[in-house]
Amino acid sequence: MNSTLRLAAAISLASLMPLSAFAAESKGSVEVVHWWTSGGEKAAVDVLKAQVEKDGFTWKDGAVAGGGGSTAMTVLKSRAVAGNPPGVAQIKGPDIQDWAATGLLDSDVLKDVAKQEKWDSLLDKKVADTVKYEGDYVAVPVNIHRINWLWINPEVFKKAGIDKAPTTLDEFYAAADKLKAAGFIPLAHGGQPWQDSTVFENVVLAVMGVEGYKKALVDLDEKALTGPEMVKALTELKKVATYMDPDGKGQDWNLEAAKVINGKAGMQIMGDWAKSEWTLAKKTAGKDYQCVPFPGTDKGFLYNIDSLAVFKQKNEGTTAGQQDIAKRVLGEDFQKTFSINKGSIPVRNDMLADMSKYGFDSCAQTAAKDFLADAKSGGLQPSMAHNMATTLAVQGAFFDVVTNYINDPKADPADAAKKLNAAVKAAQ
Repeated sequence: MNSTLRLAAAISLASLMPLSAFAAESKGSVEVVHWWTSGGEKAAVDVLKAQVEKDGFTWKDGAVAGGGGSTAMTVLKSRAVAGNPPGVAQIKGPDIQDWAATGLLDSDVLKDVAKQEKWDSLLDKKVADTVKYEGDYVAVPVNIHRINWLWINPEVFKKAGIDKAPTTLDEFYAAADKLKAAGFIPLAHGGQPWQDSTVFENVVLAVMGVEGYKKALVDLDEKALTGPEMVKALTELKKVATYMDPDGKGQDWNLEAAKVINGKAGMQIMGDWAKSEWTLAKKTAGKDYQCVPFPGTDKGFLYNIDSLAVFKQKNEGTTAGQQDIAKRVLGEDFQKTFSINKGSIPVRNDMLADMSKYGFDSCAQTAAKDFLADAKSGGLQPSMAHNMATTLAVQGAFFDVVTNYINDPKADPADAAKKLNAAVKAAQ
């Protein structure tokens, strides 16, 4: 059974129950389920909440802790089964299509807003297609994250005798060895499955290149999943893991980011939401910290698009609130303020083309430049670890195999490649 059918079966009861109708408060009330809960993320989402409430609507916050979003998705599915979905929910990638196929997402509520605001010309096609179902917008894209970043504390590097950011895996290992010898944690890392797979996909991109990454983690090609390049990628992953924080098991990503910020660790492999923690700590890009593509991945851009999907509602005030949220989300003011707080870059092409005009820092300017260039070259690739390349079921298969592999000292990379392929096939 494919993921769409599984999702439809799981929430089929919803069709037998009335959709929730929230009592209008002021112009209308909208409940928003999301997992923006770290300090920097909360500061970012509070910007949207403030704008929506300024417009006269009531924002009912449905924040669910858990950086990977799996807990929030469990909550959302249970709400759907009970016939009580929120007005808006954070959903990403192919899962938007799966939810839309159940009939629970509203394909009409965003039509007028999308037409008036000219979303089709404002957004890159890959971005627009992510939030459409059968040609209609069922979600609004919020921002774009780059996944293949390496975050560096330059002061720690200096103390360890490292004079430049690594650009190859060999240079990465050399820097990590110097950090370890100087008494620092080489690589801050929280041992959660989604974080393990974030590192994994970065290593896959570094070893296999853009085409290899696409074949293996997007197309799920059997030869790419089991071939010598994947075996090499898994071999390198095992070496990268030897530098990970020994106290990082089960730690949230922002707690590990704090170790780099506070000078206890030298590096972190994480998407650019990590920058929100640096911003919150009042640190300056290019001075207090460096952001560089993970070594060997400068020709690729692994992306994650945060999106807010709209669920069918019977309350007119809620519908009006959904439209207000959508309009605000793609407005220049919000795109600027949210991404600066969140660490991401805007989804609007006009803003991406002139980032300095909007006051974005050097990290964001580099990300925007690379996004536009890689959109033309084919280097733009969806993140497997962050719900953009596969369904949650296939992603879960990757998570299980990768985390088990990292935590098993005796695990064989060739055997792990075979297990990856088998697990992915079973999940499809």
